[in-house]
Amino acid sequence: MAQPRRSGMMRAMALPQHIVILTGAGISAESGIDTFRDGGGLWEQHRVEDVATPEAFERAPDLVLRFYDMRRAAIQERHPNAAHHWLARLEREWPAHVAGGSVTVVTQNVDDLHLRAGSQAVIAMHGQHLSAWCTTCDARHRWTGPLIDRPPCPSCEARALRPDIVWFGEVPYEMDAIMAAMDRADLFVSIGTSGAVYPAAGLVRLAREIGAETLELNLERSQGSAWFDETRLGRATEVVPAWVDEMLKRKE
Repeated sequence: MAQPRRSGMMRAMALPQHIVILTGAGISAESGIDTFRDGGGLWEQHRVEDVATPEAFERAPDLVLRFYDMRRAAIQERHPNAAHHWLARLEREWPAHVAGGSVTVVTQNVDDLHLRAGSQAVIAMHGQHLSAWCTTCDARHRWTGPLIDRPPCPSCEARALRPDIVWFGEVPYEMDAIMAAMDRADLFVSIGTSGAVYPAAGLVRLAREIGAETLELNLERSQGSAWFDETRLGRATEVVPAWVDEMLKRKE
């Protein structure tokens, strides 16, 4: 297995054709969305074990549903920030900048801010707040209202809807699609992640193994920072637009 090396400047390279970007809570924090570690935030008022596991839902469904109803309502009051918009711009312009180029965003976030900013190629590996999953018929529906009153599933009418969120102990969504994107990546970029939650935290090691360049954009160094070729520290609304602008100005 490749060994970590100290973060420094990325070596000079040809423009990457395929870019895979992993985003975490840090990219949405400046839009006012709490992270797990925010002091005074919703997550500080509840233990993860009480609201974000299948066991918690079985044990105290009302508590879990009220918690996610609050989160769902709060997210709809937030707006994409400059980091989201500049990533959407990179996705739009990269295929014209580099022949056959692509940009794929893999997000750990359960908000819809990437989509509202205009990104199309988004893989939401931990699910989405604005979606409800019927555990009876397996249908998923866009959902903006509360679930606490056990509304019927629009497909089968069973009152078996739950938040369409990957809880701790569950398997992330679309891992095959994520691995397919990683297999062809020339550049892997991690934005606003702690490097503590797997399997997302292991993607940088996979990128290194396949020979992709690696870049970390974060407020502070992540737990996996040593695995990146380069780390740039700062607010997402500053470092992301600066990096995208730099990429779009580069010539082949």
